[in-house]
Amino acid sequence: MKIPPLAAAWLIVLLFPVCLCRPGVTAAQTAVQVSPDTAVVHKGRLTGIIVAEGTLYVASLSGLYFAWYKDYPQSGFHFFNDNGEWMQVDKCGHAITAYYITSIGYSSYRWAGVNEKAATWYGGLLGFAYMLNIEILDGFSSEWGFSVGDFTANTLGCAAFIGQQLAWHEQRFILKYSFHQTQYAQYRPDLLGDNLIQHMIKDYNGHSYWLSGNISSFLHKGTKFPKWLNIAVGYGAEGMTGAFSNSVSNNGTPIPEFQRYRKFFLSADVDLSRIPTKSKLLKGIFSVLGFIKIPAPALEYNTLGQFKFHPVYY
Repeated sequence: MKIPPLAAAWLIVLLFPVCLCRPGVTAAQTAVQVSPDTAVVHKGRLTGIIVAEGTLYVASLSGLYFAWYKDYPQSGFHFFNDNGEWMQVDKCGHAITAYYITSIGYSSYRWAGVNEKAATWYGGLLGFAYMLNIEILDGFSSEWGFSVGDFTANTLGCAAFIGQQLAWHEQRFILKYSFHQTQYAQYRPDLLGDNLIQHMIKDYNGHSYWLSGNISSFLHKGTKFPKWLNIAVGYGAEGMTGAFSNSVSNNGTPIPEFQRYRKFFLSADVDLSRIPTKSKLLKGIFSVLGFIKIPAPALEYNTLGQFKFHPVYY
């Protein structure tokens, strides 16, 4: 199993020093709110960011190598077509990871006084380069290979942030994630995880990925429509006990037969960064939790031909 993209995202959040010392700049920040554009660059801050990024870049990729790739045989660089894995839910994970790493880069450079356009491209380069290195590591592993599908999803995630920032100077559409535990992990704990944290990263049956659009940002400036209220469309899949197809047994233990199917959602959401508050504590909490789709009623349509209404879906 290739490294789940969310594992890379969480590693970034845990290790990035600027996120710890600069409130409001985290991988979860989406509607970026920084000081007005300025030509005054804070050299000390910029130096700290560059050093932090370089240190993180080396440390996290080294950590991934020793934690994930070291025990697998190496080979010459090669490609691997994994586009059929996990009904493309993992590709959504790649896109959202690249999106938030780009957001970190942008916010950090803006904090240092870099002008908005340059910060946007530098942030995009950070997200693109980091995810590209993971694909290159895969390319030299005999177990996997460089995935053009993953590379494309990574690029789209970076482009989603860059395009909006250049067009609107804000993020009107946010990529979000939600999770719930499922019955499937118990049958393949080696593949889907054997505890809650591993399930949140590995069990794609419980993952849903969302495109959450802010309504008020498309209305006139004087609108009284709630600025924090979003509408979100989501995607997920279920019934998967294997990447390409389901397993019939695991270590000699039979696995029930499950039907693999896709799920599409329509739901309300909240853009936490747009909730007005003077509390620095609340702003920090909202920033950290901003990448999570808020539990809310949702309408589901799935490829089994079913419509379902969920009073609360997460």
